[in-house]
Amino acid sequence: MKRKRVLIIEDETSIAEPLASTLEEEGFAVEVAGEGRAGLDAAAARAPDLVLLDVGLPDIDGRDVCRQLRARSTVPIIMLTARGTETDKIVGLEIGADDYVVKPFSAGELVARMRALLRRAGEAVRPADAEAIEVGDVRLDLRTWTVTRRAEPVELTRREFELLRMLAQHAGTVLTRERLMDEVWDPNWFGSTKTLDVHISALRRKLGDDPEQPRYIRTVRGVGFRFASAEELAD
Repeated sequence: MKRKRVLIIEDETSIAEPLASTLEEEGFAVEVAGEGRAGLDAAAARAPDLVLLDVGLPDIDGRDVCRQLRARSTVPIIMLTARGTETDKIVGLEIGADDYVVKPFSAGELVARMRALLRRAGEAVRPADAEAIEVGDVRLDLRTWTVTRRAEPVELTRREFELLRMLAQHAGTVLTRERLMDEVWDPNWFGSTKTLDVHISALRRKLGDDPEQPRYIRTVRGVGFRFASAEELAD
């Protein structure tokens, strides 16, 4: 089996070198970049399967690197940082990171998170029985992994696409927060359900939803969320 390629963008050699060694022992092919620009160049040249990205880089803020990576790729990104406040985590997720790990971290936990993300990424690109999901004026192409609203493209991160697909597949049906977290993230997800709220907010914004009276993604208080049915969207 081909080894998964991991790009570590981290300027502290005391973290990058032992982390690279650990990941190689776990069966990953690892490349390390000590600066943001070098990391962007490496990502463009070699298309890694996953990126571990430090926030505090010497040349470019890691959040800007994340934005640039996300603008051109759906590669899973885990941000590594000493900033552990909820606000920092929300910002990281909103700019396109898939996960957020606070230093110091357990190598075992990090590897578990990496494998969960890679597994989800693999599932997302498998051919589906249906080629597309259409609900009202929203269309998800499951072959090309793209979304349009009123025939206009909607740029989503991998996780946002997976969440929207889950909701749209069950349009008109309420999905509990627990089910969404289990199926879109992973039963072994280490984070809080605040992550789900961040992604729902991002989806609403990108779909042009009014957060006070959303047309597409409706909140069912105390239960979860549902995507409007085709009949509701036809009104």
